[in-house]
Amino acid sequence: MKPARIFLFVIAFLTFVVIAGFVALNLFADRLTEIAFVPSAKFEAQRPLAANAYDGPAMWFARPGSAKPDPARWQPAYAAGSTPGPDEPAPPPYAVFFVHPTSYLDKAAWNAPLDDPSANDRARLFLKGLASPFGGAAEMWEPRYRQATVGAFLSQDPAADEALDAAYRDVEQAFAYFLAHTPKDRPIVLAGHSQGSLHLLRLLADHIAGTPDARRIAAVYAIGWPVSLQHDLPTLGLPACQTRDSAGCIVSWVSFAEPADTKQMLRRYRGSPGLDGRPRGDGPILCTNPITGQAGGAAPAKDNRGTLVPNATLTSGEVQAGLVPARCDPRGILLIGPPPAMGPAVLPGNNYHVYDIPLFWRNLQLDVNHRVGEWAKQAH
Repeated sequence: MKPARIFLFVIAFLTFVVIAGFVALNLFADRLTEIAFVPSAKFEAQRPLAANAYDGPAMWFARPGSAKPDPARWQPAYAAGSTPGPDEPAPPPYAVFFVHPTSYLDKAAWNAPLDDPSANDRARLFLKGLASPFGGAAEMWEPRYRQATVGAFLSQDPAADEALDAAYRDVEQAFAYFLAHTPKDRPIVLAGHSQGSLHLLRLLADHIAGTPDARRIAAVYAIGWPVSLQHDLPTLGLPACQTRDSAGCIVSWVSFAEPADTKQMLRRYRGSPGLDGRPRGDGPILCTNPITGQAGGAAPAKDNRGTLVPNATLTSGEVQAGLVPARCDPRGILLIGPPPAMGPAVLPGNNYHVYDIPLFWRNLQLDVNHRVGEWAKQAH
């Protein structure tokens, strides 16, 4: 069984159901969710995209040269009494490849049709909230792809694996185009959340590890996904970021408020295979502290430069400084103190998966600029 379905068994379903306003968070019985969201039809193999599918703007939510508005360029206002504080020195121009999380909730198919209006609207909303910390990049590349439906994370059916593989093939094709059309001397940042992070990790293992392109990667932000230090990281070709000044490395965290009930997530994590094909077991998870930029450790709320607190409809928000602390526990879970008031999408067990990025919006914005600057220093 692939790690995607195991880790996101409850997370993916509840995250996007809450955002879509379907049901209360406590109504998540396994059988009911399967009935409601797992496709009953057989998997239909996705026809390969045309070889030139990603040449034009139609297969991108945003890309250089496109006239379409880029949701990731949105920048929120700061709340009264909060300021962004000083910026990092401007880094050299860099390119971001951002893979959005699951936005397709329908059980009519195992993979999202490219023209599904609801899935596309949700994807744009997610890009606005989750990709905007990276919006200072010279180039933003945000591919559309035939993502696996949310029901693929709830099923033991082999069709679920096939759906995830089909989604990955689209992302893989988009990534090949991105690499070929980004200036060779321009630093690259890879970023995503949830299903998007899964696809990024596969890209690293399949196409970056052990290749000259690894030297082009300034940083990877695989957020909202548990990366095993023993069974995932060694396959990726890049190390974990150890300090704020580390570059060419991987950042990741999964967020829980306290008291944190992580039993369900860790049970599935332990039994899932890593990217090396072996069970992850009880090995630690990569935990980057998003406030300090270091692997592990703790930081007080006063050092959090800004949490993006969403409005009631999750369509906008404002940045408030000093709201949320962060500390990595021995297992690699990022603990954020008492539950902050972020809205209705908190998952059972005080799981703040939906808010992994908004909790540390301003710190992440500063982090990416700093790491790109450090990459430039170390590369020359």
